[in-house]
Amino acid sequence: MITDLKGKVVLITGASGGIGSAIARAFAAEGARLALHYHRDRAGIARLQRALKKVDTFTLQADLTKEIEVKRLFTQAISHFGQLDTLIANAGWWQTQDVPLHNLSWHQWQRTLDGVLTTCFLSLREFFRLVRRQKRGNAILIASTAAVFGEAGHADYAAAKAAIAYGLTRSLKNEISRLAPHTRTYCGGRLNCICPGWTIVPRNASKLRDQATVRKVTATMALTQIARPDDIANAAVFFSCDKLARHITGQTLVLAGGMEGRLLWDPREINTAIV
Repeated sequence: MITDLKGKVVLITGASGGIGSAIARAFAAEGARLALHYHRDRAGIARLQRALKKVDTFTLQADLTKEIEVKRLFTQAISHFGQLDTLIANAGWWQTQDVPLHNLSWHQWQRTLDGVLTTCFLSLREFFRLVRRQKRGNAILIASTAAVFGEAGHADYAAAKAAIAYGLTRSLKNEISRLAPHTRTYCGGRLNCICPGWTIVPRNASKLRDQATVRKVTATMALTQIARPDDIANAAVFFSCDKLARHITGQTLVLAGGMEGRLLWDPREINTAIV
């Protein structure tokens, strides 16, 4: 089935990362025009933009924890494209080391909530203000399976992502539909969330080189395979398409191979050569 995304404008926050760049490539393949946000990885966003030279792209630098910079980002994007059809709220922050709650500093707690939840809030608020003027638009929030099952050693991250996957998603689906009501020719404003599980991206590379970790992770999955960034990207394209997902809103999709909060496999059964 053909999407209706050709010529649509998609703003992707955190576009230089593993999942963000895959999302950008997937939308480019559909002919969308792309506003590509980055924070510090100027080289990474430049490589991505060169790879997407067949479509209209515009890069935007901003610290999304700062209100003034988020406002500037949206002003620049609108000045360049004239509209924004979809927001992919993908940017986030992750502490790679396990830190149990009794050792968790106030500084890390605040940094994580700012880097994960505040960035999402500020981006959504500016987008919703635009949706109110345009009377159309949809958003996809990128959360995590940490929101669903929790994650020992990362309670700060799990809490912030849970706020996105449930509190924001279930509240804002009702708000965006009022800002952009459905008509005879338009399905109405929609908002959905994707919760990826373990995914092969640079930040996980060191852990996923350890076969014991791979066995432990995939033993909780019906499909014993680590996700690829394209898996998340394809879901984002589907959710953003008014033709394919016209009657889907407020949904939280767990994209993790059927992961459960329990072992589904004896770790010794897992063939790490194919995961």
